Amino acid sequence: MTPPSLAPTAAGFGLPDYVTRRPSGFYRSLNPATKLAVAALEVVAAFTISGWLGPALVLATLAATAAGSRTLRGLMVVGLAALPLVVSIMVVNLFLLPGASDPIAHVGPLAPTWSGLRFGLLTAARLLAFSSAVALAYLTTPVDDLLADMSRRGLGRRGVFVVGAAVQMVPRTIERVGEIMDAQRARGMDTEGRIWRRARGVVPLAAPVVFGALAEVEERTMALESRAFTAPGRQTLLRTPPDRTIDSVLRWLALAGVLAIVALRLTGRIG
Repeated sequence: MTPPSLAPTAAGFGLPDYVTRRPSGFYRSLNPATKLAVAALEVVAAFTISGWLGPALVLATLAATAAGSRTLRGLMVVGLAALPLVVSIMVVNLFLLPGASDPIAHVGPLAPTWSGLRFGLLTAARLLAFSSAVALAYLTTPVDDLLADMSRRGLGRRGVFVVGAAVQMVPRTIERVGEIMDAQRARGMDTEGRIWRRARGVVPLAAPVVFGALAEVEERTMALESRAFTAPGRQTLLRTPPDRTIDSVLRWLALAGVLAIVALRLTGRIG
């Protein structure tokens, strides 16, 4: 038996931790397609149910799910990232909502309105519900599991590649920017201090980031060709995420929920 100190680890083989570690929490253990179905139900509920009931229920459910799956901090980061868009929505609707005639006060030629404030807050809540539902599914799902499950369900290689490239683009770009900034600091570039110094230090990063992205596209293309990306026939998957009975039940329930909400909205019972 291998001693504990000499036991091989995932890091020792260059594998991510989730290869050898079971997912913690019920939501993390779900199949990627199930998480996407639940996220679709939450998005439809947030935008279809009129008033504050839809966004409030969705945000409360997402907060409880994120706390149970230990991703509440990541979900808060997503909310902070959406803050500039939320602020712009609030400002536009507060001052320029068509048909609003209940001013809060007069600020020169502009007059913020109560209707604009309510509509802006509701729109911002729905936007946060949408981004949080998608982000929670992404934060709790390894990209390899998502792509393998899509391929198993019949999505073509090109479609899987497009989804994988889109999902991995932002994290990889952020990682590349960090690597370039560390290299530039090692060469004496000043990236700290006042805001204007930081802004001036960003300019030299643009070219390496763009050229690095182009070089990575070429390397990825060559790697795909060497792995018979365009070869005819169906791929053989070495590993697929588990798809249990509970996953199938939840997917059907999510689909039924979407159809029920849409039907109730069309008949005027919720809206």
